[in-house]
Amino acid sequence: MSILAQDVSTTRTLTLTVFILMIAATLTITFMAGRRTKTAADFHSGGRRFAAWQNGFAIGSDYISAASFLGIAGTISLYGYDGFLYSIGFLVAWLIALLVIAEPLRNSGRFTMADVVSFRTKQRPVRTAAAVSTLGVSVFYLLAQMVGAGSLISLLLGLKEGQTFLGMDGQTAANAAIVVVGLLMVLYVTFGGMKGTTWVQIVKACVLMGGAIILAVLVMVHYGFNISALLGDAASSSGQGQAFLEPGLRYGTEVASDAVQTMWNKLDLISLGIALVLGTAGLPHILIRFYTVPDAVTARKSVTWGIGIIGVFYLITLILGFGAAAVVGAEAIREQNPGGNTAAPQLTEVLAGQMLGNTVGAILLAVIAAAAFAAILSTVAGLTIASSSSLAHDLYNSVIKRGTATERQEVRFAKVAAFGVGVIAVVLAIYAQNLNVAFLVGLAFAIAASANLPTLLLSIFWRRFNTSGAVWGIYGGLLSAVVLVVFSSTVSGSPNALLGEDVDFSWFPMTNPALFSVPAGFLFAVLGTFASRESRPDRFAAMQVRAFTGAGAEKAESE
Repeated sequence: MSILAQDVSTTRTLTLTVFILMIAATLTITFMAGRRTKTAADFHSGGRRFAAWQNGFAIGSDYISAASFLGIAGTISLYGYDGFLYSIGFLVAWLIALLVIAEPLRNSGRFTMADVVSFRTKQRPVRTAAAVSTLGVSVFYLLAQMVGAGSLISLLLGLKEGQTFLGMDGQTAANAAIVVVGLLMVLYVTFGGMKGTTWVQIVKACVLMGGAIILAVLVMVHYGFNISALLGDAASSSGQGQAFLEPGLRYGTEVASDAVQTMWNKLDLISLGIALVLGTAGLPHILIRFYTVPDAVTARKSVTWGIGIIGVFYLITLILGFGAAAVVGAEAIREQNPGGNTAAPQLTEVLAGQMLGNTVGAILLAVIAAAAFAAILSTVAGLTIASSSSLAHDLYNSVIKRGTATERQEVRFAKVAAFGVGVIAVVLAIYAQNLNVAFLVGLAFAIAASANLPTLLLSIFWRRFNTSGAVWGIYGGLLSAVVLVVFSSTVSGSPNALLGEDVDFSWFPMTNPALFSVPAGFLFAVLGTFASRESRPDRFAAMQVRAFTGAGAEKAESE
């Protein structure tokens, strides 16, 4: 019998206690950091004083979020081999960030991606487009974290149909969790800025890695460190047999009687891979991390730290996903959450109870839950500060105020923007709770790869690139990705769709749009460039020198 079933009251008390302690600790860190946040540079980039290992841990924390701990483990537990494709794609993506983006971005900008793109273009239209794109990517990513929070709380409170806790049923408790996460992320950003957010992320990375390692060790001890036995039990409990360990169960599925659908399924797999590999280098909350260090060398070193942390963690998700499939079973996982988002906590619940006893097992479940919740909180804080910084620095100061806003005004607007982003994310997340969080992140990656990456790369490497190319590229890539998602089965026409299966206006046959939207982003950027005669080769030359040698990069501190 599971821990929750044995003593729901004890587990709830332990879980809530650990949650409260964790939240209290992170809020304390936030307020302490907030006391040292005086300038716009402190708020947006933490004063550019973080060491490589500190920024590396924060990068890892941004990345190993609810999508990794809950979503990827859940996807592996339900779809086996195909679920691990997320881990591979997420990890490989960092090579682009390390080798292509990190150094030029740190040398050429100040706070946001728009600083780089607008260096040799007209400020107002480009910064407006960049702010819109940043908000779009961040909201999709925030959805994943909020959905993960709701799923986690429903499981840990042990709420089944007909049961209540503090007057709340399971669905109400999940909604309440989403609202609480929204409030906390606003508090983190409003009071702590980048300094507070970064230290919360460092602490969270340590907690989450520790919890995941403990759980993975328990799985391996349970199977006598016999990987073959683990995979065999996982395949047997999945209900899919050997197919669970082979590609094609979730992506690239072959439909014997429908060659066209088979083709679309295989293209959907390619599309997902493109989104995962290219999306990282366009994620706003990752890009702004390169501005929190003193120089480009430290930026590269911090990415190396991040890759190490992320790589170890994604290997652990393989053990957790197959462990959940073997020990919990796919049917029990789907019963608790259709998207599989509770697989890792369910694994803890069953395995810890069997191996450690109910009391120790309940404590471990509470710790693992707190680690997952910490992952959610730190990631939403990073996303929120990326959005609020872009809205304040790019839209408010550069566009509305034409660069005349004081640092105090810019920071004040960023705090108001953080509240607005939180409200939007909470409302949308309440309606998206049946979607897998890793899948939602995949969509965010597709939008980032379509809207941000083409414009960023062409700004750095193409002499002819100009203002209309940047604007066309950002809006074209963004709209291409969003429109294709809206008219896919993600939004309507399927049981787990945002609007359910009763509403059906889907016509796009794939779930991830990157295969079409990324080329569209590049195409719009090129067409927009040739649609205008504007050309500033002198600024391009200055940017090349600054981006690749670091000479003159110090000017970005005061521009």
